[in-house]
Amino acid sequence: MNGGGSRARRLTRRLAAQRGASRQLHIRHPEAGTQLRADRFTTAARLRWLHTASTRIGTTLDLERTAQELAEFSVPRLADGAAVDLLESVLMGEEGERVTGAAVPLTRAIAVKALDSLSGLEPAPVGEVVDHSRRRETLLTVHCLRNGRPVLVSRMTDEDYGRVAPTDSAADAMRRQGVHSYMAVPLIARGVLLGSADFVRAGGSPPFNRADVELAGQLAAMAAVFMDNARLYGREREHVVSLQRSLLPRATPHTPGLRVRSHYAPATDAHGVGGDWYDVVALPGGRTALVIGDVTGHGLPAAATMGRLRTVARTLMTLDIAPDRVLARLDLATRDLEDDQVATCLCAVYDPADHSYTLASAGHPPPLLVDGDGSPYFLDVPVGAPLGAGVIPYDPLRLCVPEGGRLVLYTDGLIKTRTDDVDVQLAGLRATVGAMPPGRLDEGGLLATLRKDDARFDEAVLQVAEACALPDDVGLRVWDLPADGNAASTARRLVNEQLTRWDLADLADVTELVVSELVGNALRYGGGPGQLRLLRDDRLRVEVSDTGPDLPQIQHADVQDEGGRGLQLINLLCRRWGSCRTADGKVVWAEQNIPG
Repeated sequence: MNGGGSRARRLTRRLAAQRGASRQLHIRHPEAGTQLRADRFTTAARLRWLHTASTRIGTTLDLERTAQELAEFSVPRLADGAAVDLLESVLMGEEGERVTGAAVPLTRAIAVKALDSLSGLEPAPVGEVVDHSRRRETLLTVHCLRNGRPVLVSRMTDEDYGRVAPTDSAADAMRRQGVHSYMAVPLIARGVLLGSADFVRAGGSPPFNRADVELAGQLAAMAAVFMDNARLYGREREHVVSLQRSLLPRATPHTPGLRVRSHYAPATDAHGVGGDWYDVVALPGGRTALVIGDVTGHGLPAAATMGRLRTVARTLMTLDIAPDRVLARLDLATRDLEDDQVATCLCAVYDPADHSYTLASAGHPPPLLVDGDGSPYFLDVPVGAPLGAGVIPYDPLRLCVPEGGRLVLYTDGLIKTRTDDVDVQLAGLRATVGAMPPGRLDEGGLLATLRKDDARFDEAVLQVAEACALPDDVGLRVWDLPADGNAASTARRLVNEQLTRWDLADLADVTELVVSELVGNALRYGGGPGQLRLLRDDRLRVEVSDTGPDLPQIQHADVQDEGGRGLQLINLLCRRWGSCRTADGKVVWAEQNIPG
């Protein structure tokens, strides 16, 4: 009976040893002896140590920083040196790898920490891809990654250095530094492999034992959860930023007489991204609309609202070039979105004919104007209620700017801080712009200069528009037409003479016909023509203004009708045509291609 009990106990111990071997790859050598070293920590000390680790690892949602915190916390209490490698797919924001036992995923060195006495070690440089191809079958880290199990070498032999170090030079460095014990543990979170952590001991430090492997595994499991949270956070931020950028303009249209530079800076926090937008819209007659806005809230809902508001604003600007009326209609559209969100917005229309801006604001921060001599000052634009608040109308401000003057539009994320009030923020902006060279301002230098401690907690948009002279290949002429019956003949004569000066006499016949129809419609339906505008750029544009409220539309004229075919003729002869409202009425324009 006693003999049977002894056999049972021996069988139990053998099965337990087999289960321990199945959980980790444990390499022992004769000089290591058969007795494993006792745990250096008591149970209470181990719990306290792991609790301290939970407060010092994962302090930020930055993947690389979390890996560095793991390495730094491990040295010197757990090991004399530590290195953390993460899968390349994880660093790219992907899911990671399932442990399959076959493929060896590509990894990159992320963090290294060692005692000063081990400064001669040659770990893989941080940031470089770790090449396992040379020793794929013998390198112990590969076994750890492939099987998702820890690896322990209690006492290293001369052969083991080649199985631990990735290169022969690194193996020689480990010999010289007296490294004698090694272990590697996988970084696994939610069943997904993220990377591995390697630990070494040297000199007089005791060798690793199985209790150290268990403790390192618990530490790695905790750190892996923090790293996976950082990965998920980074992926969410990239998705929101990608959506935000896709909803912003991809290219700036050609704007005669105005150089526009637009810049967008996402927040470091994913929850700070989503609601800021800008737009540059080419309008009839060489005019340009600048629109900038900020939707309250953050994340995907704010980004979606921003995209809809930008689309509505662009559509409204093509129908009405009076900024105050555009904001009034945009306010109605915001209330119809059913998102219970409000937005600030500032709209500015630039006319190169007289270097003038017409601005209107819906609760937006004041724009900054930099004179030709570099002196900045805020424009006193009447501030209306934010979009969606239902408090209209909005009052416009019109002013002329000198050539070389720069209009600076921005969202509050550019100046916002957690401590200063608005007046201090605006004063800081004005002082910074005043001290900044014009070229640096155009390049978006404000986004970097005003950043506080490299931690922008809200996204920011910056637009810098410089009024400049028209290029030599661009021509713009504006004439006041008489209100009597000679308006059409006067318009034909002015157009003919100007096209001759521009060497565009081949377009005179069609342009005279078009301008006659536009002036005739103004006389008949618009209370008489106001101004005639002719713009030569990449195309030839002719425009006639009047005080009539109704926009013209193409009509279906019967055979017996005497009129109604003017716009049909313009539609056939021109590349395109259109109309939009102004502060005093409307303009009707037509556009032709320039041959050659």
